[in-house]
Amino acid sequence: MAFGLGRLRWEPESFWAATPRELAAAMRAWRPGEPQAATQRTALLALMTAFPDT
Repeated sequence: MAFGLGRLRWEPESFWAATPRELAAAMRAWRPGEPQAATQRTALLALMTAFPDT
């Protein structure tokens, strides 16, 4: 909770709505020195389709 609410500054509603996978991804992004896997193009296109900019 301290990481999600404190470090990420998520609102409580966002924190409690997040899945364990989303929280784990956010935590990995804060670990210094560990390489991050690049998002695959197909995954990015799927996300762009599901959540278009308006």
